[in-house]
Amino acid sequence: MTESEKRLKLVEFGSQILYKKSLPEGLPHIAKYAKEIIGADRCSMFIYSPKKSELWTTLADGVERITISSDTGIVGETLKIKKAIIENDVHSNPKFFGHVDNVTGYQTNNIVTAPIFNVDKEIVGVLELLNKDGGFDENDVKHMTFFARSLSDFIDLANLYKG
Repeated sequence: MTESEKRLKLVEFGSQILYKKSLPEGLPHIAKYAKEIIGADRCSMFIYSPKKSELWTTLADGVERITISSDTGIVGETLKIKKAIIENDVHSNPKFFGHVDNVTGYQTNNIVTAPIFNVDKEIVGVLELLNKDGGFDENDVKHMTFFARSLSDFIDLANLYKG
């Protein structure tokens, strides 16, 4: 997808997200566009529970809910350093948590993550994309940051709608 096509998709995403009023409507919408624009195979959204020191998926393509310790895997490392991570050879990274692949039969080759912050700049989760042909790059991180911010804003708005 060219940069021009990506920009058009981002405009389309922005206009459509305005009509999503609940998390079950909005989260898959965000995941669909993140995968499409960045070119990834799968998307997961992890929510951080500081009380339990764990991360759990509120959305994960192809698998049931995943719950891990907040210091586990590349997602846990993203939570710790509060910055995006690109890993184009997960099997060479000792932080990679391959247990989910073992359980599901899905093979992760590369990953990009981005922290999700709330309005108070506290980390509340991690957005993760898996398996992009040719690997992820810094341009993908820019888009991931956009989608992580969109996700944070959408969660805040959805909570207002419920209010």
